[in-house]
Amino acid sequence: MAKLVNFGSLCVDWVYQVPNLVLAGETISAQSRATHPGGKGLNQSIAAALAGAEVEHFGAVGDDGGALLAALERAGVDTDGVATIDVASGHAIIQVDGAGQNAIVIYPGANRLIPDQQQQLALESLQGDDWLLLQNETSNIAETITQARQRDAKVAINLAPADDRIHDYPLHLVQLLIVNEAEAMALARCTDVEQAFAILTSRYSDSDIVLTQGRQGLSFAAAGSEQPIALGAYSVNAVDETAAGDAFIGFLMAGLLANKPMIDALIAASAAGALTVTKPGASTSIPSREAVEAMVAAEALAPSGLQVIAPSAEKKA
Repeated sequence: MAKLVNFGSLCVDWVYQVPNLVLAGETISAQSRATHPGGKGLNQSIAAALAGAEVEHFGAVGDDGGALLAALERAGVDTDGVATIDVASGHAIIQVDGAGQNAIVIYPGANRLIPDQQQQLALESLQGDDWLLLQNETSNIAETITQARQRDAKVAINLAPADDRIHDYPLHLVQLLIVNEAEAMALARCTDVEQAFAILTSRYSDSDIVLTQGRQGLSFAAAGSEQPIALGAYSVNAVDETAAGDAFIGFLMAGLLANKPMIDALIAASAAGALTVTKPGASTSIPSREAVEAMVAAEALAPSGLQVIAPSAEKKA
């Protein structure tokens, strides 16, 4: 059976409920604070495992990372590839307001100091129809993409959070590129999301591209296709948006590993992301496969044609 090999981040999340997201120069009092296992890599591994995939996680934590490993193991994720090193684990400070919107500050910690051995172990674990999953919270990303493709492995990358490093990655080698609006515009170097999507689908025409847009749903362009599609979003009452994108990605990867058609995998992933925002927390808010299947069965999402601007927009950006 094909598996997911996640060379991914792990973080301790400190979540603060606030009346509003703090502004520059402003001091506010938090209404509560909670600590959760998190990090995009950890969340995505847990989501994929809850969706039924076999998952191996590779990365690094510090001596303070025991709870992170335990969270992965409870979900059924193999953590043999996670090293414990003499550096603090990554952590995130997350503000969540009354509307469920969040603002996040990340300290990379061990995630940017992953031993080379873990990278090699992840690459050596890849076989057959396995997928390698990456996020932009770890070290050695460009090298990992290149070496994975030299092994003919399938690579998916979530460019979150976007920073200057993303422009140096060999993204033309990946099979699946997953971005949100901010990440798409950062990668395309433009300030219009539709233009950014057109630029990316032209630039990376050999890759499948998924652009997530929260309450506006998503856009998807298959490799080599000139007709992208749009998919709406499930309507839910948002409590906390943290990890919604990670739940989406984990369920999407599980669907692809199970050989589901991309549209079916995207619909299930959308349901997973929607259910995640209805609960507080990060990995602890990710739904079960049964809950996702129930939402999909109860409410149909139909894809529609998507009109995009001309690919020549790349020259105008």
